[in-house]
Amino acid sequence: MLNCKQAAALMSQGMDKELGMRQKMSLQMHLMMCSGCRNFRAQMEFLRQGCQKFSRKESK
Repeated sequence: MLNCKQAAALMSQGMDKELGMRQKMSLQMHLMMCSGCRNFRAQMEFLRQGCQKFSRKESK
């Protein structure tokens, strides 16, 4: 079972590369039980989308 620190590291890695099946399953199991990590994942996705939109505006 992952702890929150390990889950956060996997979420970060998962934004840059494809996670392995075991990593995905472990992360999904942790996220089902941990609302704090679910919130963290949502915040990371929000920030990533904002940065992508900003960088598209800057390159125009």
